[in-house]
Amino acid sequence: MNFTEDQIARYSRHILLRDVGVEGQEKISNAKVLIVGAGGLGAPVALYLAAAGVGTIGIIDGDVVDLSNLQRQIIHFTADVNKPKVISAKEKINQLNPDVNVIVYQTLFTSENALEIINDYDFIVDGTDNFPVKFLINDACVIAGKPFSHGGILRFDGQTLTYLPGTACYRCLFHSPPPPNAVPTCSQAGVLGAIAGMLGTIQAAETLKYLTGAGELLTNKLLSFNAKTMEFRTVKTKRSEKCPVCGSHPTITQLIDYEQAVCEIKKKN
Repeated sequence: MNFTEDQIARYSRHILLRDVGVEGQEKISNAKVLIVGAGGLGAPVALYLAAAGVGTIGIIDGDVVDLSNLQRQIIHFTADVNKPKVISAKEKINQLNPDVNVIVYQTLFTSENALEIINDYDFIVDGTDNFPVKFLINDACVIAGKPFSHGGILRFDGQTLTYLPGTACYRCLFHSPPPPNAVPTCSQAGVLGAIAGMLGTIQAAETLKYLTGAGELLTNKLLSFNAKTMEFRTVKTKRSEKCPVCGSHPTITQLIDYEQAVCEIKKKN
């Protein structure tokens, strides 16, 4: 594609990078990324991908902005309270970068619409706040052969991994969702707002690395951190032959809607 002078100026810091350059920026500009959830994680992901010039950003979320969201969901402002999150997010992206085509889905991500929606995208970002949808995203992406970034936060902790077809998926590490109420939610245990920004930024970086081919992705790795100590830990993983969705003999061949809770994360010891 031929960049305009304004676009060359806007993306100049990417173009100057040896591992990105004009070719990498073209890949970013031609890419389609879906963000599931316009909350704590989805907010920084959306802003950084928009700033980077991702050509098409899809955002799916059926919720409206609540005052309690503003402590961490930085794409939404006080005036947006009671506004659909996808509309609020689209308005900010349009203001930040008019190059970006924003497609909004003001609905829940479910077993009925998941495969149809992700089919149009090159990369999926899990910006959700509950286990059931995280497993749904994983299963849909594995079945459809779509790469995605998983992320989860709670209190002062965050964790993330990147899935590419053939690598360890979320179910390889965590076999199934925990029973409802077995793990406290953010509304019960709280979350430091900046943690969402820390992890969302990592997910945005993984997305851009995937699109450009720069660096090494968090595939077959689980990255976790604790912001109280600022300790980061990377645990090597591998695809499980017994995984019920990506293993040699999968038992999950259709998508499942589990009973939902809110804003959960399972910590790996």
